[in-house]
Amino acid sequence: HIGTRLGSRRLLLKPAHSPGCTETANAAVTAGRRLTMQELPHLYRAGAQGEPEGHVHVSADAVETIVTAPPPEFGGPGDRWSPETLLVAAIANCFVLSFRAIARASRLPWTSLDCHADGKLERIGGTMKFTEFVVHATLHVPPGTSEEKAHRILERAETTCLVSNSMSASRRLNAMINVVSSP
Repeated sequence: HIGTRLGSRRLLLKPAHSPGCTETANAAVTAGRRLTMQELPHLYRAGAQGEPEGHVHVSADAVETIVTAPPPEFGGPGDRWSPETLLVAAIANCFVLSFRAIARASRLPWTSLDCHADGKLERIGGTMKFTEFVVHATLHVPPGTSEEKAHRILERAETTCLVSNSMSASRRLNAMINVVSSP
């Protein structure tokens, strides 16, 4: 294993040929450095603190606290992140990060990826749960880029995203390729 320092944290890098190493992990990129993931299993920890009224403060080590509230659909103010919007944002974020890693490993040139996700919450058998997530992605690529290859990588990013893979809801990807001409 190779180690790389990112700030005060050490990230262990796993060789690409190691068993259990996904394509996403093989080419994860942070701050221009090629990184691979640590050995599994991983443990992620976050906390939440609230009082009888008001906002909830969500925290994790080494990151800023997020102030949350219920969404308007549950009587909340609609001006804060909610558990529902954080979940849907996690799917969009994971999709972009998965795409970035796979595109780098596949040597696909691209300039930007615009992505948003929709999550449908329903009551099924007396239980509220998300039943569908749709990722809408528009990939911007330079002229000469294989659009077929770009679509394959977008599809792979959707099936590789560990957040959406952890959900029981159905998933769909609506993807577009936009060839951007040089200014």
